[in-house]
Amino acid sequence: MVERVALSKGDFEIARMLWSIGSASVRTIHAAITSDREMDLSTVQTYLRRLEKKRYASSRLDGRLRIYNAKTRPITVIRQAVDDLVDRLFGDDAMPLVRHLIEDRGIEADDLDDWQCQFRLRVEACHYSSIKHCLGHGAFNASS
Repeated sequence: MVERVALSKGDFEIARMLWSIGSASVRTIHAAITSDREMDLSTVQTYLRRLEKKRYASSRLDGRLRIYNAKTRPITVIRQAVDDLVDRLFGDDAMPLVRHLIEDRGIEADDLDDWQCQFRLRVEACHYSSIKHCLGHGAFNASS
């Protein structure tokens, strides 16, 4: 996994817009952002340049127009941000975050059911992977 500098709140807002729109010029992203709130065109341009410098986006010239593209998927950035949050705030212990999400953020029963299914799939995948690893190293053989 490529380590990148964390995104600021503003960087993330522009990155989210870039993921939503796809390839876009500064003006296109500016128009989309300003439909929700005020932001100068030059500010959008600065954020896009920062995203490019941090390797979250790339750009190319199309005539005189610079077109920006996302280089990372949203899930990758979200995972990095959550991992960083858990490391910094909770000393690598995710349970306080899980408790907070359940107790204070109103996680619904359906969400918990989905989480349990994801957890079971992860455990089963790890178990299956361990068995494959052991089989590959002769831990199980036909005579046992």
